[in-house]
Amino acid sequence: MAKTKHVSNSKKIGFWSSTALVIGNMIGSGIFLLPATLAVYGGISLIGWLCASFGAILLAIVFGNLGKIAPKTTGGPYTYTRLGLGNFPGYLVAWGYWVSIWCTNAAIAVALVGYLEVFFPILGENTFIAIHTGLGVIWLFTWINSKPLKTIALVQLITTILKVAPILLIGCIGVLYINLEEFPPINISGESELSAITITTTATLFAFLGMESATIPGSNIENAAKTIKKATITGTLVTILVYIASSIAIMGIIPQEALAKSNAPFADAAALFWGDSAKYIVAGGAVIATLGALNGWILIQGQIPMAAAKDNLFPKLFSKTNKNNSPITGIILSSVLASLVMGLNFSESLVKAFSFMMNLSTLSVLTPYLLSAISLIILLKAKKGKHTFKILTACLAILFCIWVIFGSGIEVIIWGVVLLLVGIPFYFGLKNKNA
Repeated sequence: MAKTKHVSNSKKIGFWSSTALVIGNMIGSGIFLLPATLAVYGGISLIGWLCASFGAILLAIVFGNLGKIAPKTTGGPYTYTRLGLGNFPGYLVAWGYWVSIWCTNAAIAVALVGYLEVFFPILGENTFIAIHTGLGVIWLFTWINSKPLKTIALVQLITTILKVAPILLIGCIGVLYINLEEFPPINISGESELSAITITTTATLFAFLGMESATIPGSNIENAAKTIKKATITGTLVTILVYIASSIAIMGIIPQEALAKSNAPFADAAALFWGDSAKYIVAGGAVIATLGALNGWILIQGQIPMAAAKDNLFPKLFSKTNKNNSPITGIILSSVLASLVMGLNFSESLVKAFSFMMNLSTLSVLTPYLLSAISLIILLKAKKGKHTFKILTACLAILFCIWVIFGSGIEVIIWGVVLLLVGIPFYFGLKNKNA
């Protein structure tokens, strides 16, 4: 089990901050660029949203139950897998999850630039300025995450409130402006219905990555055994409501061809029925959303390797903390990698760059999700009493993860396997060093 320092209650975060971390990490770049990514599939993408939502609920329940079994730990999926399956699977989870985080942060930075383009058109014309804008934001939040946890949690709570408002506004008020003629045919992708549903489920699951966020800084959460489960499930349900309402509105407002080419679909939707001033308001909300997501994920990118380093499964430098108990070395190294991924994948098409990093992030985190669900079954069987519903939920979550892995596509699977294999020599190197 990961070793943790004692943290006084005055320095811990409660239910609302934990829920904000869950919602804030999910509602970010995913929802704001996904309508454009999914436009080429047609109305069948709504089925993909429903499937991803069902899978997210299953996984939220799984992580909520794990948080109750091992509440005072740091590392979330890594720690749970290590408890249930041992060191090597635990290491693979830490490695895969860590890779997914800096890929996610790169994707968030790309999405952020897309929405800043509404205010600063030069970002769409000059790649050099666009890349350095993304880099600047990554490093701003790297600095913020060197501060005390209460400060980080406050930033997350504020940005979560500010980001949810414009999305709900589009979803609720936008329904009044829906033109049924704008809804695309059920399947325009050229793929079979099953294939299209699988692809869109994989794509939309990216928007739910982060439902496990409250489990990761578990040792820093008040009354963790209850708070983690409540925050995880509440945050996931709120996010599902926001996603589905807004997605239906967007698809019924913007013509399919225009939506597929949009770098800022929510802002474009608002401009259609409220004028250009509304476009800027929604784009501002989207910028805040991506900033909040980046803040939350940069927090997480230091916590996972720190937990593994304390168990001698990652290099010791990842366990180094500053005076605010922030694992600053791990955060900085992760931000360097996120910056490289963003720079290498930035192209003329923001949507294309975003789509690749989105799928790679999803695949990289599915291994931690899969092994966490398996670990829950093992840990439950070791406990006395009947746990039929919990085990059934975990089994369904396992099947969902396997389905989405196959839906990621061969190119993304190859990249994911390569990234996972790259980490294996480091494990055996550290094992021999610590022998």
